Amino acid sequence: MTAGQRRRCFGLLRSAGDVWACVLEVNAWRRRRGDAPLVGYQGLCRELAASRPGTFGELDSVGARSVLRRFSDAWFAAAKRRQAGDVSARFPRRRRGLLPVRWYHGTFSLDGRRVRIPTAKGSAPVWVRLSREVPYPVEQVRSIALLCEGGRLFLDVTAEVPITRYPLGEEPDPGRVAGVDLGIIHPYAVAGPGGKALLVSGRAIRAEHRMHLADTKTRRRAVARRAPKPGQRGSRRWRQYRRRARLVEGRHRRRGRQAQHEAARTVITWAQQQRIGTLHVGDPRGVLHIAAGRRHNLRLRQWQIGRLLQVLTDKATLAGITVRLVDERGTSSTCPTCHRRVPKPRGRALTCPHCAFAGHRDLVAAATIATRVPGGGPTTAAMPVLPGVVTHRRAGRHLPGAGQSRRDPRRPPWAARGSVGPRRPAPPPDGGESLTLNGEDPQHPPDTRRTLVEPH
Repeated sequence: MTAGQRRRCFGLLRSAGDVWACVLEVNAWRRRRGDAPLVGYQGLCRELAASRPGTFGELDSVGARSVLRRFSDAWFAAAKRRQAGDVSARFPRRRRGLLPVRWYHGTFSLDGRRVRIPTAKGSAPVWVRLSREVPYPVEQVRSIALLCEGGRLFLDVTAEVPITRYPLGEEPDPGRVAGVDLGIIHPYAVAGPGGKALLVSGRAIRAEHRMHLADTKTRRRAVARRAPKPGQRGSRRWRQYRRRARLVEGRHRRRGRQAQHEAARTVITWAQQQRIGTLHVGDPRGVLHIAAGRRHNLRLRQWQIGRLLQVLTDKATLAGITVRLVDERGTSSTCPTCHRRVPKPRGRALTCPHCAFAGHRDLVAAATIATRVPGGGPTTAAMPVLPGVVTHRRAGRHLPGAGQSRRDPRRPPWAARGSVGPRRPAPPPDGGESLTLNGEDPQHPPDTRRTLVEPH
């Protein structure tokens, strides 16, 4: 975009931040007077209608109402959490410099790669050109949102996508149930009917988090001496550093989101091929309330359990597959054959000291999750179907160090000595299969690996 278009787009985002700050000021006045807070969407819209056009720059009433709806939803969500006993929930009282603005169907125009963003009465609309085509038909687009992330402007498009239609005899069968175990090393471990299973490796995602954290610490140590003191204005060099840091943070978040979407798409595609109609997903969000030290707490925060569940649910809904959350407690530490407690292994292989059972820990947990019902307590009355054919896939092939070179440019050369291994070509996108229960997800699996193993 041109400099003028960029200036006007950022002006809309700043005006949205002014609307947010105005709502905070109004509620602060009411709180000092002892009046009830103004948090309802209709009441906020009446206050907005009382203001004159141009009060918030070029921001029109539709965009300003989207900010009011965001504030109202955030306030009532915090109130609901506090009513449920969560004292850590906080009401929205923090100012925002830039705030996303949303416009709904009928208020904007989409013509190929050109988008007309509406503005306030008396000012010309903003025409911008997108960097790529919108992947939905124009009649399916329901809203657009202008936002800034990492110093870059984005246009978020929301469209109404119909549920996938299947030929007769190929649609998902609700009677075919698969269990899904969420994890860090394997974001999704799926055990389906017929002894077939899927392992999605997330080692590249974990490496991205680690290398990003190490790179951030290194950059902070490098600029610590020239950082401005509290109360001092930063220099031009410091502003450039902050801008670069925002760009790197935004790129890291986009890489992580894309990898999560790739992992979820792999699971849904595999489920469609197996005609699975129901996914029983183990809900591990209870571990978020357990303090396990700063290192493990950081891993849990980077895990993003809620996002993994939401992405999988959205894609499953479009594919016509039902997702049900079940209790996953004890699935990774219980033997599926003798139902006894098993010590947690250090690796991926689970070995029972009582009945000598051995299998992949994540797949055993997924097979046990498939036998549980939503809302019920832990039960192992039904015998889980242990996987015999394991399909390996990788998530995050776009991440640094996941290609043919297997080298992350952020890793120093001296730290990679003896750990890179032989240079092997990257596998095709479809990955490979193996018939082993204990096999690790290799860094670069061959095209096809078939080894017959007697099931336990």
